[in-house]
Amino acid sequence: MSERSERVVRHAASEPRPTSYSRVSLGIMAHSSEANLLGNVHGGEIMKLADSTAGAVAHRHSGGPAVTAAMDEMTFLAPVHVGDIIKTYAQVNWAGTSSMEIGVRVEAQPWGNASDEPVHVASAYFVFVAIDEEGRPRPVPPLETETPGDVRRRREAEIRRAHRLARKTEIDEGREG
Repeated sequence: MSERSERVVRHAASEPRPTSYSRVSLGIMAHSSEANLLGNVHGGEIMKLADSTAGAVAHRHSGGPAVTAAMDEMTFLAPVHVGDIIKTYAQVNWAGTSSMEIGVRVEAQPWGNASDEPVHVASAYFVFVAIDEEGRPRPVPPLETETPGDVRRRREAEIRRAHRLARKTEIDEGREG
């Protein structure tokens, strides 16, 4: 990386970015090739769409490449059927030195009936790490919350992070002894 590029990245990483800066929404129509024998969309297909949406958010927030480091949690709340329109909504919930937690909400709506309210079908939390050209972690901008909902999401993300770190420590200590 050139000295100028390094300064630009360092400068960009030091400027806080509001939660609205990197929000992303994606949508697709569920096809039969994505379905199981019950006619429901495979959970893995929904996970893939959620990961893609989270990846776009992480790239926007960090100003460059970011990779999935963990999927902290994914909860499926209702089935998605072939023909449904699937929409994902994602934003940064928390940003650290080089990592970010991205929250994703997944909704589905029958394609033929616009009057039906979308159904909240899944939620997920992904951890992404921003990387440089050599694949090493690089700094990310701090997160600037804008709404009470953003503050709540950041607080909950900090709880999930503390649990991840405590679990890792306990597992590592168990393997040593």
